[in-house]
Amino acid sequence: MKCLCCRVSGRVQGVWFRAATREQARALGLRGSAVNLTDGRVEVIACGDAAAVAALCDWLWQGPELAQVSAVQCEPWDDPGIEDFVTG
Repeated sequence: MKCLCCRVSGRVQGVWFRAATREQARALGLRGSAVNLTDGRVEVIACGDAAAVAALCDWLWQGPELAQVSAVQCEPWDDPGIEDFVTG
């Protein structure tokens, strides 16, 4: 079990980034959340199998079609206890 908090920068708000991240995370069997931050970034918390978390982190660099990701910063995170993957 691994949990990471990733903050994604670039053109990531208003381009369905959170919804696409939720779909990707659920397909990988992950729990967590994706929320918009006031500074224009998206914060993604992902918990689950280490390989699945790594796969989501790799995907965050691409995002959905309209996104333009310039940076992804990840750090270890405490499990928030969320049972699904949600957007806020």
